[in-house]
Amino acid sequence: RPPDTHKGTSGHLLVISGSPGKTGAAALTAMSAMRSGAGLVTLGIPASLNPVLEVHAIEAMTYPLPEDKAGRLSESSFSVIKELLDGKKCIAIGPGLGVTDGTRKLVSRIMGKCAIPLVIDADGLNCLEGQVHVLKNSSSPIILTPHPGEMARLTGASVESIQQDRVTSARVFAQTFNVHVVLKGAKTVIAHPDGKIYMNHTGNSGMASGGMGDVLTGIIGGLIAQGYTPEAATHIGVYIHGAAADTLSKEYGPIGFLATDIIHALPAEIGKFIS
Repeated sequence: RPPDTHKGTSGHLLVISGSPGKTGAAALTAMSAMRSGAGLVTLGIPASLNPVLEVHAIEAMTYPLPEDKAGRLSESSFSVIKELLDGKKCIAIGPGLGVTDGTRKLVSRIMGKCAIPLVIDADGLNCLEGQVHVLKNSSSPIILTPHPGEMARLTGASVESIQQDRVTSARVFAQTFNVHVVLKGAKTVIAHPDGKIYMNHTGNSGMASGGMGDVLTGIIGGLIAQGYTPEAATHIGVYIHGAAADTLSKEYGPIGFLATDIIHALPAEIGKFIS
């Protein structure tokens, strides 16, 4: 980075996340983006959850959004979210969002109106089940980060068939809907709209723990916010995510490290590649 770099030149990520019982997903996404180098992160969450997230994501800014009676975001949140887009370089949506008619409509509206790259994970992906055609409504780059179960819901195929040919599953979906697909799992497959495929070899079975995907979403979103292309952000993000886990496995053993441990390991892991 140039010596005069400051938070305003290091990118601003907007995270739309969280629902009752799933505040951790929102916090993990926000904090992993900051640990990945994003200068600013604004975390948009249901209003009733704001006091919780202010405690757990103290370096991020929080913004309480209109919520429904069950404390979840819905289409009524869209007008406020649209105002929050000013100055943001990327949106990450989905971790802990919940799947309701309201969240499904919200995800669809954001995709149709968003003019900046969009990283969709977890419940954001689940909200697309049965309506993947809305992906074609976006004129901005879209990055999807499904695990095999979420990929099965998106495609209507079985998990078994997805796993039997992960490369083809990812490539066909990426080309059909003009999106970037990060199909998570052992040797994560990254497929781009042009048909190119990349396979990652970092990571280990110790990552079989809740919250790991939320961390990856934050890393990729944070990198895009800093100016990396979606292609570069997916490659770097997936690699660094797994490499941090490999370092932790060597230090602590193959079982028991958590998603938060990955977050804390990110700066040192990134530092290995910066001269």
